Amino acid sequence: MCDEMSLYSAIEPRSSGFLEVSKLHKIYYEECGIKDGIPVIYIHGGPGGGIGDRDRRYFDPEAYRIVLFDQRGAGKSTPAFSLEENDTWSLVADIEKLREHLGIEKWVVFGGSWGSTLALVYAEKHIDRVLAMVLRGIFTLRKEELRWFYQEGASYLFPDRWEEYVEPIPEEERGDFITAYYKRLTGDNEEERLRCAKAWSKWEMATSQLRVNPENLSRCADDIFSLAFARIECHYFVNKGFFDSPNYVLDNANIIHESGIPVTIVQGRYDVVCPAKTAWELHKKLPNAEFYLIEDAGHSAKEEGITKKLVEACDKYKTLVKV
Repeated sequence: MCDEMSLYSAIEPRSSGFLEVSKLHKIYYEECGIKDGIPVIYIHGGPGGGIGDRDRRYFDPEAYRIVLFDQRGAGKSTPAFSLEENDTWSLVADIEKLREHLGIEKWVVFGGSWGSTLALVYAEKHIDRVLAMVLRGIFTLRKEELRWFYQEGASYLFPDRWEEYVEPIPEEERGDFITAYYKRLTGDNEEERLRCAKAWSKWEMATSQLRVNPENLSRCADDIFSLAFARIECHYFVNKGFFDSPNYVLDNANIIHESGIPVTIVQGRYDVVCPAKTAWELHKKLPNAEFYLIEDAGHSAKEEGITKKLVEACDKYKTLVKV
């Protein structure tokens, strides 16, 4: 794929492990790059998406100490696809526990999609621990954003894929797809739960790039991935992100602006999962941020133009002074 040309070469972790963050949850983490490099933390999407080998490659391994982790219930973290003790503020606390565990004072925070949400609220709570931010495909979990993608909006652009998404839900429950899916994703019928998990996951995988990428869709063949992705996403959406107010993320963005830390925002013009309106509104809250609207891209970090700009931003920040 063309986007591969912009990435650094594939690397393996130089260390990995599990961090116990509660009596129930252990999160998987790994480190790549050089131990005395500029620390950067990669925050994955979903929630429930987990990390992959490709995610290590936005960062120069000769300059960065690269930290990646699977959020509660995702990827290699245990217990798999658990919803218990799984909320935004627990994840924010986990990031801090991981930072302390690794002996890192401050780090660059990198996140896309839900990862941008978590990166933003982490920075708003712990701005003194952030060197810089690289954000992609901005999502703030507001009602209008969820309605666009899961109820009415994106459906007009992908009517063929939308039919597959709505099919598992009875006609009488289609006035609120998120609630209807949550009922089934948390129900006792294992066959129905898996069927709905795959339908939910396929909808996002099919729409995340400007052109449908079969590689994305193939991830849904993995039952564990689909269950984690669908169950955890839906859990967070039903609970409105566990935020105190509907516009929490943007309302608190002034904390980041006033701190003066450098921020880069990268957004696909034709992102139907997290439309550009939200990224533009964030830019208005962070007027000093570098803002890049990629004209020939959708949502995914795998889009060539998005990949290139993310790598450029990380290359720029590798010259920051480590504290």
